[in-house]
Amino acid sequence: MLDFTSDTVDDASSSRTTASDPVDDRSLLDAYSNAVIDVTDRVGPAVVRVETGPKVPNGRERGGLGSGIVISPDGLVLTNSHVVGSSREIRLRDVEDHVGDARVLGVDPDTDLALLRANGVRDLPYAALGNSKTLRRGQLVIAIGNPLGFESTVTAGVISALGRSIRSVSGRTIEDVIQTDAALNPGNSGGPLLSSNGEVIGINTAIINGAQGICFAVASNTAQFVLSEIIRHGYVRRAYIGVAGQTAAVPRRHAVLAGVENKMGALLAQIEPDGPAAKAGLLPGDVVIRLDGVEINGVDDLIRVLDRDRIGRGLAMDVLRLGRLRAVDIDPIERKPAR
Repeated sequence: MLDFTSDTVDDASSSRTTASDPVDDRSLLDAYSNAVIDVTDRVGPAVVRVETGPKVPNGRERGGLGSGIVISPDGLVLTNSHVVGSSREIRLRDVEDHVGDARVLGVDPDTDLALLRANGVRDLPYAALGNSKTLRRGQLVIAIGNPLGFESTVTAGVISALGRSIRSVSGRTIEDVIQTDAALNPGNSGGPLLSSNGEVIGINTAIINGAQGICFAVASNTAQFVLSEIIRHGYVRRAYIGVAGQTAAVPRRHAVLAGVENKMGALLAQIEPDGPAAKAGLLPGDVVIRLDGVEINGVDDLIRVLDRDRIGRGLAMDVLRLGRLRAVDIDPIERKPAR
């Protein structure tokens, strides 16, 4: 026999209230918010506003604004070289609105980085440089800076891509650049890109005008290299051979005749008189396809190979001249530091 007994309604459940007593907002913050807040509280005091130009603006020289990050308690500050420019007067303003003068220890336009020293200060809040090689796509990152003049602005996002390359103001390619969707605007330049544990994993450097959520930061390992070079030498040492060139295609018939697999190479357009390339017998129109055992597929590869470890060393270079492969010995010298 079927039982058609109706279900009973629990009076207790029907009397539940939708209203709840007020609770502490902190208990509602998720792990993401807590991570951003923690990093901001710990590292925020180490972020400074970089002001350039005269204290009293005039018609002849305009000032600029950017951001910077203190990386040592004695006042070492990393920022962008395009923030500093050629300005002789630089001031740093902290989160408590204290202003102090600073001087430039060195700039490297090739990586868009500059190192400053705050004058007459000690025991400043500072942040540590992290290892950018351990980063992964999708990792949480936080950017702190002064976008559009708004002090101590915090934005957060993720790492969108790693190993990007962008062109610096000097024309050289900056390698191993971090792409992020953490919002950056003019004024963020030179500020830190931070990991969830508060380490500086990048120096914010550029945005693409018209793009949405595509921003870039110079990796901390690159910054560490530039920092050590500037401290030791006052500039970043690189090799130099005295050529100007462009990336060009290698005709297939030339590659087959020469027995090489390069589809692209570095076409030399100009040779500096009395430079290493001229002394080695290189001529305009030569196409560099190999240097010191490294395959050259364009000007960027040629620039990348000419690092500090190849200064003063005799290097073997393979070039295509009128479709024929030629071996050349060249002795790079040290490039003059950027002014």
